[in-house]
Amino acid sequence: MIKELLDEKQTLSFEVFPPKKEDEFENAQGVLRQLGELSPDFISVTYGAGGSRSRGTVEIASFIQNQLHIPALAHLTCVGSSREDILSVAGAMQDAGLGHVLALRGDRPAWMDDAQFESRAFAHASDLTRFLKENTGLEVGGACYPEKHYEAPDPDTDLRWLKEKELAGAGFLITQLFFDNSAFYRFLEKKDRAGIRLKVCAGIMPITSARQLGTTVTLSGSSVPKQLADLIAAYGESPEDMRKAGIDYAVRQILDLKRHGADGIHIYSMNKPKTTREIVNAIR
Repeated sequence: MIKELLDEKQTLSFEVFPPKKEDEFENAQGVLRQLGELSPDFISVTYGAGGSRSRGTVEIASFIQNQLHIPALAHLTCVGSSREDILSVAGAMQDAGLGHVLALRGDRPAWMDDAQFESRAFAHASDLTRFLKENTGLEVGGACYPEKHYEAPDPDTDLRWLKEKELAGAGFLITQLFFDNSAFYRFLEKKDRAGIRLKVCAGIMPITSARQLGTTVTLSGSSVPKQLADLIAAYGESPEDMRKAGIDYAVRQILDLKRHGADGIHIYSMNKPKTTREIVNAIR
């Protein structure tokens, strides 16, 4: 179990996303095999917006778990789902031999009007966590935000909701991506003061193009330290130089986290085994 792995060692894990089309599944298997050669402690699999690719999530997670024999962590979002929807997907996960899920609220789907959003079955990820613990045999992890969730009015409020996840039964946490390690260390101090005892995997995304940074910041709300902004300014017009600089930044960030005793390192691989391999080789 992932919780036990985190209790025993400093873990290394990856995040992947399922293919958008059925005919891309074979290519995805090749990517996963390459990532599997790096011997991660587990691999997480994202979930399509509003559950749009739940089948792909289950298929990819099942391949990781049953063919590669690496623990799989299937993401599950609830913002647009009924209790019956969640039980159906959770049942498919368990039927596929999966034992872990990352419980997330998810972003509001475009089709969801204000009334639907306000009356949704699961208001928060903590509600999904509690529901899964009460109605399935799945082990549940949760997300956390070193620089607070973008909807939270302040960090203290965000921490109160994080405590709710722990009380609901979450067994471990994975952070939103971040680029400033000092923000992560401050978050850990506040988490401990709030009495939250869960282990935390630090989420790291290598930025290998200037365009990627803009998209990532927009979606995550993460701040961009001057050192990273300077890299973009210096190398953003040269794709290969930018790729090397982005990998080097991620490596230095991870090595610092490892020296400071981070519970785990979770690399947002973007389904790029070459980049992930370069990072892993540099940090081991």
